[in-house]
Parts: sequence; C-alpha cells; structure tokens
Amino acid sequence: MATILYGSSGAASLVVHWLLIELGVPHELRLLDFDRKEHKSPEYLAINPQGRVPALVIDGLVLTESVAIAMHLADLHPGAGLAPPVGSPERGAWYRWMLFCGSTLIPAYRRWFYPHEPAGEGQVPAVQARAMDEVESAWAQVDAHLATNGPYLLGERRSAADFVLTMLMRWSRNMPRPADTWPALAALASRMKALPSFAEAYRREGLTDWT
Repeated sequence: MATILYGSSGAASLVVHWLLIELGVPHELRLLDFDRKEHKSPEYLAINPQGRVPALVIDGLVLTESVAIAMHLADLHPGAGLAPPVGSPERGAWYRWMLFCGSTLIPAYRRWFYPHEPAGEGQVPAVQARAMDEVESAWAQVDAHLATNGPYLLGERRSAADFVLTMLMRWSRNMPRPADTWPALAALASRMKALPSFAEAYRREGLTDWT
C-alpha cells in the first residue's frame, strides 16, 4: 500500500507526519515550498482543491484535514492504542477533544495567523486580538482539565488527541502567552516531546524550535 504525505515543515501536516512515524507506517514525505506557492500549483490543487496541507494519499485514497487524518490513522492501527474502542465512554471523550482541536483551536489560530481573511486588512489588529483571547481561553480550559484528569487528555492513556494538541501547542510558541506557560500543558508537552517519534519528525522536517 503506497502512502504519500504532502505537507510543509511545521504546518498542520506535522501531526500526520509524526503519527506516521510513531505508528511505523512506511510513507513518502513530499514537502511543499509555500514561498514558491507549490501548495497552489495546479498539480497540488488536483489533489487538494483547498490548496492547504496536509493531504495524505493511502493507496489512491486522498484524505485532507489534519484532525480527520489523525483519527483515521488511529483507527487503521488499533494495536497502537491511540483511539479508545468505538462506543466506549472514552471514545466519546476522544471525539470531544479531537473536535475541540479541530473546531475551536484551529479556526482561532487561522484568524491569528491570517487575520486579513475574515474582515480585511483594516481589521487585522481587532481580529488578532480576538483570536488571541480565544486561543488563550481554550488553553486555560485544557489546562484545567489536565490538572484534574491528566496527565493526558484521556487520563492515564495517551491518544492521538494528545499528538494533535501538542502540535497546536507548538503553534503558540511566538504568541504573547505560549501554551506551555500553563503548568499542566507544559507537563503534557514535555511528555510528548520526549517521544523518539517527535525528534524524528523534527529531524526529517528540519525543525529546531520548541525542543
């Protein structure tokens, strides 16, 4: 089965790359140069019409959206224990945190990084200020959950949700208040960054920050 990951260093594709390494899935990594607009090329748009990363091709099946791909990979490899059994209370909590990442944090981050998109250049400061408030509020909620129910999002069990969350924590590293300034989040980040697969994903993508 041929598996190809289209991504860019440190972008939303990082968590998919990290999981592929963690799961031991043979794959080809094709990093796109955003400065050269390779993600907007006709060739890539034929794979992902959104012109965003990641796009994961598994034996001809094209998957997009980082959280959805992470969920699919966890289900494809049940022996790794990165997703609770379907129908279990833990599975419900897993869905909650996966979608919290995808529906709360990622949209807020997009408004922070691309503030001109929702309201135009004239509203950039206001959009960024609101996005920062949303991100920090979300991190405070997650930190409180981890402090009471941790050390991972599902308690003692590490899951794919922790991989997604850790990638999103990294994205805050240059914001006014990075995620790892909250104590329980900092502890989770330390555990996740200690995984050999994290170091290997960083090595392959040429990343050196937030180590």
